[in-house]
Amino acid sequence: MTAVTARRADVRRRDHLTTGTWRLVRLTLRRDRIKLPGWLLGLTVFVFYFNTALPIIAPTEADLAAFSQFSAGPVGAVLSGPGYGFDAGLTYEQFFVGTYGLYFLLAAALMNILLVSRHTRVEEQSGRAELVRAGVVGRSAPLTATLIVAVAADVLLALLLGAATATFGYAPGDALLFGAGVGAVGLVFAAVTAVTVQITEYSRAASGLAGAVVGVAYLIRAAGDSLTEHGSLLSWFSPLAWSQQTRPFVDGRWWPLLLSLGLVAATTAGAFALADRRDLGAGLRSARRGPAGAAAWLRSPSTLALRLQRAGLLGWTVALAVLGLTYGALVGPMTDTFADLSGQFAEILGATDDVLDGYLSFMALYDVIIVSAFTILALHKVRGEETSGRAEPVLATMTGRVRWLGTHLLVVCAAAVTILVVTGLAFGIGAAASTGEVGQIAELTAAHAVRIPELLVFASVGVLLYGIAPRALPLVWLVFAYAVVLALFGQLLDLPQWAHDLSPLDHIGRMPLEDAGVTPVLTLCAVAAATAAAGLVAFRRRDLTVT
Repeated sequence: MTAVTARRADVRRRDHLTTGTWRLVRLTLRRDRIKLPGWLLGLTVFVFYFNTALPIIAPTEADLAAFSQFSAGPVGAVLSGPGYGFDAGLTYEQFFVGTYGLYFLLAAALMNILLVSRHTRVEEQSGRAELVRAGVVGRSAPLTATLIVAVAADVLLALLLGAATATFGYAPGDALLFGAGVGAVGLVFAAVTAVTVQITEYSRAASGLAGAVVGVAYLIRAAGDSLTEHGSLLSWFSPLAWSQQTRPFVDGRWWPLLLSLGLVAATTAGAFALADRRDLGAGLRSARRGPAGAAAWLRSPSTLALRLQRAGLLGWTVALAVLGLTYGALVGPMTDTFADLSGQFAEILGATDDVLDGYLSFMALYDVIIVSAFTILALHKVRGEETSGRAEPVLATMTGRVRWLGTHLLVVCAAAVTILVVTGLAFGIGAAASTGEVGQIAELTAAHAVRIPELLVFASVGVLLYGIAPRALPLVWLVFAYAVVLALFGQLLDLPQWAHDLSPLDHIGRMPLEDAGVTPVLTLCAVAAATAAAGLVAFRRRDLTVT
Protein backbone atom coordinates (compact mmCIF):
# COMPACT_ATOMS: atom_id res chain seq x y z
CA MET A 1 0.00 0.00 0.00
CA THR A 2 2.86 2.33 0.90
CA ALA A 3 4.65 1.55 -2.38
CA VAL A 4 1.50 2.27 -4.41
CA THR A 5 1.07 5.60 -2.65
CA ALA A 6 4.69 6.52 -3.35
CA ARG A 7 4.33 5.67 -7.06
CA ARG A 8 1.20 7.82 -7.31
CA ALA A 9 3.09 10.65 -5.65
CA ASP A 10 5.91 10.31 -8.18
CA VAL A 11 3.42 10.40 -11.08
CA ARG A 12 1.77 13.54 -9.66
CA ARG A 13 5.19 15.15 -9.25
CA ARG A 14 6.18 14.39 -12.86
CA ASP A 15 2.87 15.78 -14.10
CA HIS A 16 3.47 18.90 -12.02
CA LEU A 17 6.96 19.39 -13.50
CA THR A 18 5.66 19.31 -17.09
CA THR A 19 2.44 21.27 -16.59
CA GLY A 20 1.91 23.73 -19.42
CA THR A 21 4.27 21.98 -21.84
CA TRP A 22 1.89 21.95 -24.83
CA ARG A 23 1.02 25.61 -24.39
CA LEU A 24 4.74 26.40 -24.48
CA VAL A 25 5.10 24.22 -27.58
CA ARG A 26 2.48 26.35 -29.32
CA LEU A 27 4.23 29.53 -28.09
CA THR A 28 7.60 28.29 -29.37
CA LEU A 29 6.15 27.40 -32.77
CA ARG A 30 4.50 30.79 -33.02
CA ARG A 31 7.71 32.64 -32.18
CA ASP A 32 9.67 30.51 -34.68
CA ARG A 33 7.05 30.71 -37.42
CA ILE A 34 9.56 32.41 -39.74
CA LYS A 35 12.99 31.19 -38.63
CA LEU A 36 12.25 27.48 -38.46
CA PRO A 37 10.51 27.20 -41.85
CA GLY A 38 13.35 29.27 -43.27
CA TRP A 39 15.90 26.73 -42.05
CA LEU A 40 13.89 23.73 -43.24
CA LEU A 41 13.05 25.09 -46.66
CA GLY A 42 16.52 26.57 -47.12
CA LEU A 43 18.22 23.21 -46.58
CA THR A 44 15.69 21.50 -48.85
CA VAL A 45 16.37 24.01 -51.64
CA PHE A 46 20.03 23.03 -51.59
CA VAL A 47 19.05 19.42 -52.35
CA PHE A 48 17.34 20.60 -55.52
CA TYR A 49 20.27 22.84 -56.42
CA PHE A 50 23.02 20.27 -56.05
CA ASN A 51 21.10 17.52 -57.82
CA THR A 52 20.16 19.87 -60.65
CA ALA A 53 23.66 21.28 -61.05
CA LEU A 54 25.57 17.98 -60.97
CA PRO A 55 24.31 16.61 -64.32
CA ILE A 56 25.09 20.00 -65.87
CA ILE A 57 28.59 20.22 -64.43
CA ALA A 58 29.43 16.58 -65.13
CA PRO A 59 27.15 15.30 -67.93
CA THR A 60 28.96 11.96 -68.41
CA GLU A 61 30.36 9.27 -66.10
CA ALA A 62 33.89 10.31 -67.11
CA ASP A 63 33.18 13.91 -66.12
CA LEU A 64 31.72 12.80 -62.80
CA ALA A 65 34.74 10.57 -62.14
CA ALA A 66 37.08 13.50 -62.85
CA PHE A 67 34.98 15.80 -60.68
CA SER A 68 35.02 13.27 -57.82
CA GLN A 69 38.81 13.53 -57.56
CA PHE A 70 38.25 16.64 -55.43
CA SER A 71 36.64 14.40 -52.82
CA ALA A 72 39.06 11.48 -53.07
CA GLY A 73 42.02 10.64 -50.86
CA PRO A 74 42.84 11.86 -47.33
CA VAL A 75 42.08 15.49 -48.16
CA GLY A 76 38.66 14.54 -49.53
CA ALA A 77 38.04 12.46 -46.41
CA VAL A 78 38.73 15.49 -44.22
CA LEU A 79 36.49 17.81 -46.23
CA SER A 80 33.67 15.43 -47.19
CA GLY A 81 33.74 12.07 -45.45
CA PRO A 82 34.60 8.41 -45.97
CA GLY A 83 33.58 8.50 -49.65
CA TYR A 84 31.45 5.41 -49.96
CA GLY A 85 30.69 4.60 -53.60
CA PHE A 86 33.58 6.68 -54.98
CA ASP A 87 34.84 3.71 -56.92
CA ALA A 88 34.02 2.51 -60.43
CA GLY A 89 30.44 3.23 -61.44
CA LEU A 90 30.01 6.34 -59.30
CA THR A 91 26.46 7.71 -59.55
CA TYR A 92 25.09 11.21 -59.02
CA GLU A 93 23.27 10.28 -55.82
CA GLN A 94 26.40 8.68 -54.36
CA PHE A 95 28.44 11.75 -55.23
CA PHE A 96 25.79 14.06 -53.75
CA VAL A 97 25.63 12.24 -50.42
CA GLY A 98 29.38 11.53 -50.26
CA THR A 99 30.51 15.07 -51.06
CA TYR A 100 27.78 17.39 -49.77
CA GLY A 101 26.10 15.23 -47.13
CA LEU A 102 28.54 16.36 -44.41
CA TYR A 103 27.52 19.98 -44.88
CA PHE A 104 23.85 19.09 -44.39
CA LEU A 105 24.87 17.43 -41.12
CA LEU A 106 26.71 20.55 -39.95
CA ALA A 107 23.80 22.79 -40.95
CA ALA A 108 21.35 20.60 -39.00
CA ALA A 109 23.62 20.78 -35.96
CA LEU A 110 23.76 24.59 -36.18
CA MET A 111 19.98 24.84 -36.60
CA ASN A 112 19.38 22.85 -33.43
CA ILE A 113 22.02 24.67 -31.39
CA LEU A 114 20.43 28.02 -32.16
CA LEU A 115 16.90 26.66 -31.65
CA VAL A 116 17.53 25.22 -28.18
CA SER A 117 19.65 28.13 -27.01
CA ARG A 118 17.08 30.66 -28.24
CA HIS A 119 14.17 29.10 -26.35
CA THR A 120 15.96 28.23 -23.12
CA ARG A 121 18.94 30.32 -22.08
CA VAL A 122 17.97 33.44 -24.06
CA GLU A 123 14.51 33.32 -22.46
CA GLU A 124 16.09 33.26 -18.99
CA GLN A 125 18.53 36.05 -19.87
CA SER A 126 15.76 38.33 -21.10
CA GLY A 127 13.56 37.66 -18.09
CA ARG A 128 10.71 36.21 -20.17
CA ALA A 129 11.21 32.78 -18.60
CA GLU A 130 10.57 34.22 -15.14
CA LEU A 131 7.36 35.81 -16.37
CA VAL A 132 6.22 32.53 -17.92
CA ARG A 133 7.13 30.54 -14.81
CA ALA A 134 4.98 32.90 -12.73
CA GLY A 135 1.99 31.22 -14.35
CA VAL A 136 0.83 27.60 -14.11
CA VAL A 137 3.94 26.16 -15.71
CA GLY A 138 6.01 23.26 -14.44
CA ARG A 139 9.72 23.54 -13.77
CA SER A 140 10.68 21.23 -16.63
CA ALA A 141 8.04 22.45 -19.08
CA PRO A 142 10.21 25.03 -20.97
CA LEU A 143 13.01 22.56 -21.68
CA THR A 144 10.53 19.80 -22.53
CA ALA A 145 8.64 22.06 -24.94
CA THR A 146 11.85 23.18 -26.64
CA LEU A 147 13.03 19.61 -27.15
CA ILE A 148 9.62 18.57 -28.50
CA VAL A 149 9.87 21.34 -31.09
CA ALA A 150 13.44 20.29 -31.92
CA VAL A 151 12.35 16.68 -32.42
CA ALA A 152 9.45 17.76 -34.65
CA ALA A 153 11.74 20.03 -36.67
CA ASP A 154 14.34 17.28 -37.19
CA VAL A 155 11.73 14.72 -38.19
CA LEU A 156 10.23 17.18 -40.66
CA LEU A 157 13.71 18.02 -41.96
CA ALA A 158 14.42 14.32 -42.50
CA LEU A 159 11.17 13.86 -44.45
CA LEU A 160 11.74 16.99 -46.56
CA LEU A 161 15.31 16.05 -47.47
CA GLY A 162 14.28 12.47 -48.21
CA ALA A 163 11.36 13.53 -50.38
CA ALA A 164 13.42 16.17 -52.21
CA THR A 165 16.19 13.65 -52.95
CA ALA A 166 13.71 11.03 -54.13
CA THR A 167 12.17 13.43 -56.66
CA PHE A 168 15.28 13.01 -58.82
CA GLY A 169 14.46 9.35 -59.35
CA TYR A 170 16.80 8.02 -56.68
CA ALA A 171 15.87 5.05 -54.47
CA PRO A 172 13.25 6.34 -51.97
CA GLY A 173 14.51 4.15 -49.12
CA ASP A 174 18.07 5.43 -49.40
CA ALA A 175 16.80 8.99 -49.85
CA LEU A 176 14.87 8.68 -46.58
CA LEU A 177 17.96 7.16 -44.93
CA PHE A 178 20.00 10.19 -45.95
CA GLY A 179 17.36 12.52 -44.51
CA ALA A 180 17.15 10.46 -41.32
CA GLY A 181 20.92 10.72 -40.88
CA VAL A 182 20.73 14.50 -41.09
CA GLY A 183 17.82 14.59 -38.64
CA ALA A 184 19.68 12.29 -36.22
CA VAL A 185 22.66 14.65 -36.09
CA GLY A 186 20.25 17.51 -35.45
CA LEU A 187 18.73 15.62 -32.51
CA VAL A 188 22.16 14.88 -31.06
CA PHE A 189 23.17 18.51 -30.97
CA ALA A 190 19.77 19.63 -29.70
CA ALA A 191 20.40 17.35 -26.71
CA VAL A 192 24.00 18.56 -26.36
CA THR A 193 22.81 22.19 -26.31
CA ALA A 194 20.18 21.26 -23.71
CA VAL A 195 23.14 20.37 -21.48
CA THR A 196 25.33 23.40 -22.28
CA VAL A 197 22.51 25.85 -21.50
CA GLN A 198 22.46 24.43 -17.96
CA ILE A 199 26.17 25.09 -17.48
CA THR A 200 26.51 28.80 -18.20
CA GLU A 201 24.36 31.88 -17.57
CA TYR A 202 24.80 33.29 -21.07
CA SER A 203 23.42 32.10 -24.38
CA ARG A 204 26.56 33.00 -26.33
CA ALA A 205 28.70 30.87 -24.04
CA ALA A 206 26.18 28.01 -24.19
CA SER A 207 26.05 28.13 -27.99
CA GLY A 208 29.83 28.41 -28.09
CA LEU A 209 30.21 25.29 -25.95
CA ALA A 210 27.83 23.36 -28.18
CA GLY A 211 29.69 24.67 -31.24
CA ALA A 212 32.95 23.48 -29.70
CA VAL A 213 31.43 20.00 -29.38
CA VAL A 214 30.57 20.14 -33.10
CA GLY A 215 34.17 21.15 -33.83
CA VAL A 216 35.59 18.29 -31.78
CA ALA A 217 33.20 15.84 -33.46
CA TYR A 218 34.32 17.14 -36.86
CA LEU A 219 38.02 16.80 -36.02
CA ILE A 220 37.60 13.26 -34.70
CA ARG A 221 35.63 12.26 -37.79
CA ALA A 222 38.15 13.92 -40.11
CA ALA A 223 41.10 12.24 -38.42
CA GLY A 224 39.38 8.86 -38.39
CA ASP A 225 38.24 9.06 -42.02
CA SER A 226 41.67 10.14 -43.28
CA LEU A 227 43.54 7.28 -41.57
CA THR A 228 42.11 4.49 -43.72
CA GLU A 229 39.74 4.18 -46.66
CA HIS A 230 36.06 4.51 -45.61
CA GLY A 231 37.05 5.53 -42.08
CA SER A 232 38.63 3.84 -39.09
CA LEU A 233 37.68 2.92 -35.54
CA LEU A 234 38.39 6.52 -34.49
CA SER A 235 35.57 7.73 -36.78
CA TRP A 236 33.02 5.88 -34.66
CA PHE A 237 33.69 8.23 -31.74
CA SER A 238 32.02 11.09 -33.63
CA PRO A 239 28.21 11.44 -33.98
CA LEU A 240 28.80 13.00 -37.41
CA ALA A 241 30.36 9.74 -38.59
CA TRP A 242 27.42 7.65 -37.41
CA SER A 243 25.14 9.25 -39.98
CA GLN A 244 27.77 8.95 -42.70
CA GLN A 245 28.26 5.28 -41.89
CA THR A 246 24.64 4.59 -42.86
CA ARG A 247 25.98 4.49 -46.48
CA PRO A 248 22.90 5.72 -48.41
CA PHE A 249 22.78 4.63 -52.08
CA VAL A 250 25.67 2.17 -51.53
CA ASP A 251 24.53 -0.52 -49.10
CA GLY A 252 22.22 1.46 -46.86
CA ARG A 253 21.96 0.43 -43.23
CA TRP A 254 19.88 1.98 -40.45
CA TRP A 255 21.51 0.55 -37.35
CA PRO A 256 24.23 3.25 -36.92
CA LEU A 257 21.41 5.69 -36.17
CA LEU A 258 20.69 3.70 -33.00
CA LEU A 259 23.95 5.13 -31.64
CA SER A 260 22.62 8.65 -32.27
CA LEU A 261 19.32 7.87 -30.55
CA GLY A 262 21.14 6.33 -27.59
CA LEU A 263 23.30 9.42 -27.17
CA VAL A 264 20.22 11.65 -27.46
CA ALA A 265 18.44 9.72 -24.70
CA ALA A 266 21.43 9.77 -22.35
CA THR A 267 22.25 13.45 -22.96
CA THR A 268 18.64 14.55 -22.59
CA ALA A 269 18.34 12.73 -19.27
CA GLY A 270 21.51 14.48 -18.14
CA ALA A 271 20.11 17.85 -19.19
CA PHE A 272 16.95 17.41 -17.09
CA ALA A 273 19.01 16.22 -14.12
CA LEU A 274 21.27 19.28 -14.34
CA ALA A 275 18.27 21.60 -14.75
CA ASP A 276 16.95 20.41 -11.38
CA ARG A 277 20.19 21.44 -9.68
CA ARG A 278 20.21 25.14 -10.54
CA ASP A 279 18.10 28.23 -10.01
CA LEU A 280 16.21 30.03 -12.75
CA GLY A 281 18.57 32.39 -14.56
CA ALA A 282 21.68 30.85 -13.02
CA GLY A 283 24.13 28.34 -14.45
CA LEU A 284 25.91 25.43 -12.84
CA ARG A 285 29.09 27.41 -13.35
CA SER A 286 28.65 30.86 -11.88
CA ALA A 287 29.92 33.82 -13.89
CA ARG A 288 33.14 35.42 -12.71
CA ARG A 289 32.69 38.88 -11.31
CA GLY A 290 34.58 41.62 -13.13
CA PRO A 291 36.47 44.51 -11.56
CA ALA A 292 34.41 47.22 -9.87
CA GLY A 293 35.73 49.92 -12.22
CA ALA A 294 36.64 49.89 -15.91
CA ALA A 295 40.12 50.71 -17.13
CA ALA A 296 40.55 54.19 -18.62
CA TRP A 297 40.90 52.84 -22.16
CA LEU A 298 37.55 51.07 -21.88
CA ARG A 299 35.57 54.22 -21.04
CA SER A 300 34.48 55.15 -24.54
CA PRO A 301 31.78 53.92 -26.92
CA SER A 302 34.36 52.60 -29.40
CA THR A 303 36.17 50.40 -26.86
CA LEU A 304 32.82 49.15 -25.54
CA ALA A 305 31.78 48.24 -29.08
CA LEU A 306 35.12 46.51 -29.68
CA ARG A 307 34.78 44.54 -26.46
CA LEU A 308 31.32 43.35 -27.53
CA GLN A 309 32.67 42.07 -30.85
CA ARG A 310 35.99 40.78 -29.51
CA ALA A 311 35.04 37.12 -29.05
CA GLY A 312 33.33 36.90 -32.43
CA LEU A 313 36.21 38.64 -34.16
CA LEU A 314 38.79 36.24 -32.72
CA GLY A 315 36.71 33.12 -33.33
CA TRP A 316 35.76 33.93 -36.92
CA THR A 317 39.31 35.08 -37.78
CA VAL A 318 40.92 31.88 -36.51
CA ALA A 319 38.29 29.60 -38.07
CA LEU A 320 38.39 31.26 -41.50
CA ALA A 321 42.19 31.47 -41.48
CA VAL A 322 42.38 27.71 -40.91
CA LEU A 323 39.77 27.18 -43.62
CA GLY A 324 41.72 29.45 -45.99
CA LEU A 325 44.97 27.57 -45.37
CA THR A 326 43.20 24.25 -45.97
CA TYR A 327 41.59 25.28 -49.24
CA GLY A 328 44.78 27.02 -50.32
CA ALA A 329 46.76 23.83 -49.78
CA LEU A 330 44.40 22.09 -52.23
CA VAL A 331 45.27 24.41 -55.11
CA GLY A 332 48.40 22.48 -56.10
CA PRO A 333 46.82 18.99 -56.20
CA MET A 334 43.82 20.41 -58.04
CA THR A 335 45.83 22.05 -60.81
CA ASP A 336 46.32 18.80 -62.75
CA THR A 337 42.69 17.82 -62.25
CA PHE A 338 41.30 20.97 -63.82
CA ALA A 339 42.48 19.85 -67.27
CA ASP A 340 40.01 16.94 -67.18
CA LEU A 341 36.98 18.98 -66.19
CA SER A 342 34.09 19.78 -68.46
CA GLY A 343 33.44 23.18 -69.97
CA GLN A 344 30.25 23.45 -67.93
CA PHE A 345 32.30 23.33 -64.73
CA ALA A 346 34.50 26.15 -65.99
CA GLU A 347 31.37 28.16 -66.77
CA ILE A 348 30.08 27.63 -63.24
CA LEU A 349 33.34 29.08 -61.93
CA GLY A 350 32.99 32.04 -64.27
CA ALA A 351 36.01 30.98 -66.33
CA THR A 352 36.43 30.21 -70.00
CA ASP A 353 40.12 29.54 -70.56
CA ASP A 354 41.89 29.52 -67.18
CA VAL A 355 39.94 27.24 -64.85
CA LEU A 356 42.50 27.64 -62.05
CA ASP A 357 41.99 31.41 -61.93
CA GLY A 358 38.25 30.73 -62.02
CA TYR A 359 38.57 28.53 -58.95
CA LEU A 360 40.72 31.09 -57.09
CA SER A 361 38.29 33.91 -57.84
CA PHE A 362 35.34 31.71 -56.81
CA MET A 363 36.99 31.03 -53.45
CA ALA A 364 37.39 34.78 -52.89
CA LEU A 365 33.66 35.15 -53.55
CA TYR A 366 32.93 32.21 -51.23
CA ASP A 367 34.93 33.86 -48.44
CA VAL A 368 33.27 37.25 -48.83
CA ILE A 369 29.88 35.54 -48.51
CA ILE A 370 30.90 33.95 -45.22
CA VAL A 371 32.32 37.21 -43.86
CA SER A 372 29.14 39.02 -44.93
CA ALA A 373 27.20 36.63 -42.70
CA PHE A 374 29.51 37.60 -39.81
CA THR A 375 28.84 41.28 -40.55
CA ILE A 376 25.08 40.81 -40.28
CA LEU A 377 25.36 38.72 -37.11
CA ALA A 378 27.57 41.41 -35.56
CA LEU A 379 24.89 44.02 -36.28
CA HIS A 380 22.37 41.85 -34.45
CA LYS A 381 24.55 42.25 -31.33
CA VAL A 382 24.09 46.01 -31.63
CA ARG A 383 20.34 45.50 -31.76
CA GLY A 384 20.63 43.30 -28.67
CA GLU A 385 22.27 46.18 -26.79
CA GLU A 386 19.17 48.29 -27.39
CA THR A 387 16.51 45.64 -26.73
CA SER A 388 18.24 44.48 -23.54
CA GLY A 389 18.25 48.02 -22.17
CA ARG A 390 22.03 48.41 -22.03
CA ALA A 391 22.11 51.10 -24.72
CA GLU A 392 19.83 53.43 -22.76
CA PRO A 393 22.28 54.23 -19.90
CA VAL A 394 25.07 54.79 -22.43
CA LEU A 395 22.92 57.24 -24.39
CA ALA A 396 22.03 59.00 -21.14
CA THR A 397 25.64 60.21 -20.97
CA MET A 398 27.39 62.67 -23.30
CA THR A 399 27.30 60.03 -26.05
CA GLY A 400 24.92 60.98 -28.82
CA ARG A 401 22.87 58.54 -30.84
CA VAL A 402 24.75 59.07 -34.09
CA ARG A 403 28.07 58.59 -32.34
CA TRP A 404 26.87 55.45 -30.55
CA LEU A 405 25.53 53.71 -33.65
CA GLY A 406 28.27 55.09 -35.89
CA THR A 407 30.94 53.75 -33.56
CA HIS A 408 29.35 50.31 -33.54
CA LEU A 409 29.14 50.39 -37.34
CA LEU A 410 32.81 51.33 -37.68
CA VAL A 411 33.87 48.53 -35.32
CA VAL A 412 31.75 45.97 -37.16
CA CYS A 413 33.13 47.06 -40.54
CA ALA A 414 36.72 47.06 -39.23
CA ALA A 415 36.23 43.56 -37.82
CA ALA A 416 34.76 42.28 -41.09
CA VAL A 417 37.59 43.81 -43.12
CA THR A 418 40.17 42.23 -40.80
CA ILE A 419 38.60 38.80 -41.11
CA LEU A 420 38.39 39.01 -44.91
CA VAL A 421 41.97 40.18 -45.37
CA VAL A 422 43.37 37.58 -42.95
CA THR A 423 41.37 34.87 -44.75
CA GLY A 424 42.73 35.98 -48.11
CA LEU A 425 46.27 36.06 -46.73
CA ALA A 426 45.89 32.54 -45.31
CA PHE A 427 44.44 31.30 -48.60
CA GLY A 428 47.35 32.84 -50.48
CA ILE A 429 49.93 31.30 -48.12
CA GLY A 430 48.33 27.87 -48.54
CA ALA A 431 48.22 28.23 -52.33
CA ALA A 432 51.82 29.45 -52.49
CA ALA A 433 52.98 26.54 -50.33
CA SER A 434 51.24 23.98 -52.54
CA THR A 435 52.25 25.45 -55.91
CA GLY A 436 55.58 27.09 -55.10
CA GLU A 437 54.41 30.44 -56.56
CA VAL A 438 55.11 33.04 -53.86
CA GLY A 439 53.34 35.74 -55.85
CA GLN A 440 50.00 34.11 -55.11
CA ILE A 441 50.16 35.43 -51.53
CA ALA A 442 49.82 39.05 -52.64
CA GLU A 443 47.55 38.21 -55.56
CA LEU A 444 44.99 36.27 -53.51
CA THR A 445 45.12 38.72 -50.61
CA ALA A 446 44.29 41.48 -53.09
CA ALA A 447 41.52 39.32 -54.62
CA HIS A 448 39.86 39.24 -51.21
CA ALA A 449 40.61 42.84 -50.18
CA VAL A 450 39.12 44.29 -53.34
CA ARG A 451 35.72 42.91 -52.32
CA ILE A 452 35.61 44.94 -49.09
CA PRO A 453 33.00 47.38 -50.51
CA GLU A 454 30.55 44.47 -50.79
CA LEU A 455 30.84 43.93 -47.04
CA LEU A 456 30.27 47.63 -46.47
CA VAL A 457 27.06 47.54 -48.51
CA PHE A 458 25.62 44.70 -46.42
CA ALA A 459 26.59 46.54 -43.21
CA SER A 460 25.06 49.81 -44.38
CA VAL A 461 21.80 48.16 -45.47
CA GLY A 462 21.61 46.53 -42.03
CA VAL A 463 22.16 49.90 -40.32
CA LEU A 464 19.49 51.52 -42.47
CA LEU A 465 16.92 48.85 -41.55
CA TYR A 466 17.94 48.98 -37.89
CA GLY A 467 17.79 52.76 -37.89
CA ILE A 468 14.20 52.61 -39.16
CA ALA A 469 13.11 49.96 -36.66
CA PRO A 470 14.99 47.22 -34.73
CA ARG A 471 12.48 44.61 -35.90
CA ALA A 472 13.34 45.44 -39.52
CA LEU A 473 17.00 44.41 -39.14
CA PRO A 474 16.40 40.68 -39.96
CA LEU A 475 15.21 41.78 -43.42
CA VAL A 476 18.86 42.26 -44.33
CA TRP A 477 19.05 38.46 -44.51
CA LEU A 478 16.71 38.63 -47.51
CA VAL A 479 19.15 40.97 -49.26
CA PHE A 480 21.98 38.62 -48.34
CA ALA A 481 20.10 35.53 -49.57
CA TYR A 482 19.22 37.23 -52.85
CA ALA A 483 22.85 38.20 -53.46
CA VAL A 484 24.13 34.71 -52.58
CA VAL A 485 21.65 33.00 -54.89
CA LEU A 486 22.64 35.31 -57.75
CA ALA A 487 26.36 34.87 -57.05
CA LEU A 488 26.31 31.06 -56.79
CA PHE A 489 23.47 30.07 -59.07
CA GLY A 490 23.20 33.02 -61.46
CA GLN A 491 24.91 31.15 -64.29
CA LEU A 492 22.38 28.32 -64.00
CA LEU A 493 19.30 30.50 -63.56
CA ASP A 494 20.02 32.64 -66.64
CA LEU A 495 18.35 35.70 -65.11
CA PRO A 496 18.18 39.11 -66.86
CA GLN A 497 20.98 41.62 -66.30
CA TRP A 498 18.87 43.94 -64.14
CA ALA A 499 18.46 41.12 -61.61
CA HIS A 500 22.25 40.84 -61.37
CA ASP A 501 22.61 44.62 -61.09
CA LEU A 502 20.54 44.58 -57.88
CA SER A 503 23.01 42.25 -56.18
CA PRO A 504 25.98 43.79 -54.27
CA LEU A 505 28.09 40.76 -55.22
CA ASP A 506 27.79 41.11 -59.00
CA HIS A 507 29.65 44.35 -59.72
CA ILE A 508 33.30 44.01 -58.74
CA GLY A 509 35.40 41.92 -61.13
CA ARG A 510 36.49 38.53 -59.83
CA MET A 511 40.25 38.69 -59.32
CA PRO A 512 42.53 37.04 -60.43
CA LEU A 513 40.27 35.94 -63.31
CA GLU A 514 39.50 39.52 -64.33
CA ASP A 515 40.21 43.10 -63.30
CA ALA A 516 38.24 44.38 -60.33
CA GLY A 517 37.55 47.76 -61.92
CA VAL A 518 37.87 51.09 -60.11
CA THR A 519 34.39 52.38 -60.95
CA PRO A 520 32.44 49.49 -59.32
CA VAL A 521 34.60 49.73 -56.18
CA LEU A 522 34.04 53.47 -55.80
CA THR A 523 30.33 53.16 -56.64
CA LEU A 524 29.72 50.52 -53.98
CA CYS A 525 31.65 52.60 -51.43
CA ALA A 526 29.47 55.61 -52.23
CA VAL A 527 26.29 53.52 -51.98
CA ALA A 528 27.44 52.13 -48.63
CA ALA A 529 28.26 55.60 -47.27
CA ALA A 530 24.93 57.10 -48.36
CA THR A 531 22.92 54.16 -47.01
CA ALA A 532 24.75 54.21 -43.68
CA ALA A 533 24.20 57.97 -43.34
CA ALA A 534 20.47 57.49 -43.95
CA GLY A 535 20.42 54.77 -41.29
CA LEU A 536 22.13 57.03 -38.73
CA VAL A 537 19.63 59.82 -39.40
CA ALA A 538 16.70 57.41 -39.06
CA PHE A 539 18.08 56.08 -35.77
CA ARG A 540 18.39 59.59 -34.35
CA ARG A 541 14.72 60.29 -35.08
CA ARG A 542 13.10 57.21 -33.58
CA ASP A 543 12.50 56.08 -30.01
CA LEU A 544 14.51 53.35 -28.35
CA THR A 545 12.84 49.94 -28.16
CA VAL A 546 13.25 47.77 -25.10
CA THR A 547 11.55 44.35 -25.11
